[in-house]
Amino acid sequence: MTQTYVPPFSRSDQSLLARWFWTVDRGLVIAAMVLMGIGVALSFASSPAAILADEGLSNPFHYSIRMIAFVAAGVGVMLGASLLSPRGVRRVAAFALVGALLVMAVLPILGNEAKGATRWILIGPFSLQPSEFAKPALIVLAAWMFAEGQKGQGVPGVSIAFAFYAVTVGLLLIQPDIGQTLLITTTFMAVFFMAGVPLKWMAVLGGLVMSGIFSLYFLFDHVRERVAKFLAPGQEDTHQIDRASEAIRAGGLFGRGVGEGVMKRHVPDLHTDFIYSVGAEEFGLILSLVIISLYAFIVLRGLSRAMRLNDPFEQTAAAGLFMLIGLQAAINMAVNLNLIPTKGMTLPFISYGGSSMVAMGLTMGLALALTRRRAGAYEPGTGRRPAPKLGRILP
Repeated sequence: MTQTYVPPFSRSDQSLLARWFWTVDRGLVIAAMVLMGIGVALSFASSPAAILADEGLSNPFHYSIRMIAFVAAGVGVMLGASLLSPRGVRRVAAFALVGALLVMAVLPILGNEAKGATRWILIGPFSLQPSEFAKPALIVLAAWMFAEGQKGQGVPGVSIAFAFYAVTVGLLLIQPDIGQTLLITTTFMAVFFMAGVPLKWMAVLGGLVMSGIFSLYFLFDHVRERVAKFLAPGQEDTHQIDRASEAIRAGGLFGRGVGEGVMKRHVPDLHTDFIYSVGAEEFGLILSLVIISLYAFIVLRGLSRAMRLNDPFEQTAAAGLFMLIGLQAAINMAVNLNLIPTKGMTLPFISYGGSSMVAMGLTMGLALALTRRRAGAYEPGTGRRPAPKLGRILP
């Protein structure tokens, strides 16, 4: 019997990859991969200058080579995670969060200290930052627990979500990592709000968060120092942010040209936290706007698809993950532009760093998995589900 030839990736092809191709949001996949490509390109611009700060390295493209490996791993994780079902997303998030918290718990004993913080654990030639993986995992688990709490079947979803949040934040403050704490708190609050919490509870939670932020100012010396540098730049040592600002201004509209940047030689952490300033100097405002547009596209398109989902868990989890990417990008660029005090936070998909790149791949992959077109996932027409009644999430 003659079999009919089915071209690969045609609509009649029922293979796993073909089904993925026709159900995933390819625009979001392309946008994320373009950002990763920009990250690789900027690593070649920043690596030779970054090597000057590390006397133990001789290869000028040491960081570039590693960046290519990190991007390959990030792409693999993103595509692999995007194949998951919603149940698979929950399972991966649960395992990732528990694993990340366990590693974070032993950091004070086995962790590697750098710049006054113990956030990494060394694994051979690589360093692992578990908090990067705790971020997307916590957001997915919180959305899951909030959704379970809405069902009214006796599951204390809100209590479980806040317990995991409290443990995560507590371990972050021990390191200490204030930037990640604020990012997780903001995204967690957004997920809590989208789950249908009464506004009075949001006001209470917002007050507690503001009190916590105010307390951090008095509890941590480096927080006070960074706030002082931001508020009184002429009276404090602001070498790092000053050099980054000079690099951005020097780039102008079209930049100095590929490899022609000079300010990057004086910008600390230029290949990680301040990679944005490197790109702005060599490629100008044009590249800056391209980068901002790509992040805006990912967030707005992602939120648009998330809000059309039927399932409360899928909706809030996907929206929370896209917001996590957007908020982290906004914080990093705001620091580079001297709009907020400095924070040790990478630019998603672009900054050098294995943990950051793989974790961002996981974040994007989980969001893509939740927003894939599946039978019954989206309502016909607008696809928007009615907002849950106020107070439904709480007992």
